[in-house]
Amino acid sequence: MPRWNLLLIVLAVCLVLPAVAGRGEAQKSDQDKVKALMRKKLEHSQKILEGITAAPDYKMISSHAEELMALSKEAEWKVIKTPRYEVFSNDFRNNCEDLIKAAKDKNIDAASLAYVDLTITCVKCHKHVREERQTSFEADTPLTGR
Repeated sequence: MPRWNLLLIVLAVCLVLPAVAGRGEAQKSDQDKVKALMRKKLEHSQKILEGITAAPDYKMISSHAEELMALSKEAEWKVIKTPRYEVFSNDFRNNCEDLIKAAKDKNIDAASLAYVDLTITCVKCHKHVREERQTSFEADTPLTGR
């Protein structure tokens, strides 16, 4: 093989490898952002539960429901793009609105119900995301042994 062909191959590898490595780092960075957002979501949800069960503390319920609403509008929130995911996101925001209204009305029963609905929506959505990712993974994995 002539030296210039070898040089071209080495040059091509040197140009392509950093781009591929950078894409992997970008995906990791995106995953880290999603994890951080989900951690915040969990913390705010726990504070809402504390507000419902401790006193009740309607200001705590309302402020953390508003924080959850804001989180649901961040770019990292959209982890998949399916119609069902959009429904879950809208349901989540509606649950947050119900929590805010219940806190404003000082209605602990309505706040409790809205919190349960919020939690159920989260569980269903997380299940949907796992199923979609599994389906996508299986579709991308070639069949072997055939």
